[in-house]
Amino acid sequence: MDRVACPWLIKKFIDAAAEFIFLPGDTDWGAIREGIVYDVPNCELGHHGEDVSFNSILKKYELNDPALTLLGEIVRAADSHPVKPHPAGEGLRWIAHGFSSLGLTDHEILQQEFIVYDALYAQCQAEIRN
Repeated sequence: MDRVACPWLIKKFIDAAAEFIFLPGDTDWGAIREGIVYDVPNCELGHHGEDVSFNSILKKYELNDPALTLLGEIVRAADSHPVKPHPAGEGLRWIAHGFSSLGLTDHEILQQEFIVYDALYAQCQAEIRN
């Protein structure tokens, strides 16, 4: 989930010109000197307690939009096992796994799946207004 949710969040609310480079899991993350590492073990913008990388980014960049906070709860439920998961998380997990099964590259998945996060964010905004 964070693999798509975080780039969506960054592009929409932090840096529209951000570029994303996907590296192999066995990368020495501590040796990375350029860019900002996220969603890997022992990094600032990673998982901390029940928070997933999406939540860490919300906190670091002080994104206090209630709809983004709600979306963060959904992403957390889809990407981890919180004590009180948001019910929409399971659906998001299925969607993400479906995209992974299509055989697309990481960048193709971002291009195709961003619309899912646009729709989820719109629904979160509607939920907050009600």
